[in-house]
Amino acid sequence: MTDQRQSARKIFKVKALVVMDGQPPLLGRTTDLGAQGISVTVGRPMQAGQLGQLGFDLMVEGRTVPLRVRTKVMYSILSGDEYKVGFQFLHLDLNTMTELARFLK
Repeated sequence: MTDQRQSARKIFKVKALVVMDGQPPLLGRTTDLGAQGISVTVGRPMQAGQLGQLGFDLMVEGRTVPLRVRTKVMYSILSGDEYKVGFQFLHLDLNTMTELARFLK
C-alpha cells in the first residue's frame, strides 16, 4: 500500500467519537494527525468512501480545543484485534484549519 499522505503526521493519542452517517456512535482512539486527516483505531471495520463526523480534543498552546470535523474513510485495515481507519478531513472551516496548524507546528 502506498502512502498517499500529502502532509507530515504528528503522533496524537486521544479519545475520539466516530459518528458515521446512518450508524450509531463509536468510540475510538486517535493514533496520528495531519493537516489533511487523522487515523483512528476502532472496534469494527469501516468502508472506504463512508462519510461521517469525528469529534476529538486538541491541546493548543495550553488550552483544550474541541474539534468536530466532517470526514471520509480512506482505508480500514485490521491491526491486531482492532481496525486502523484513515480519515480524510472534508470542508474544514477557517477556525479548525487554524487550530490544526497551531497544533502541528
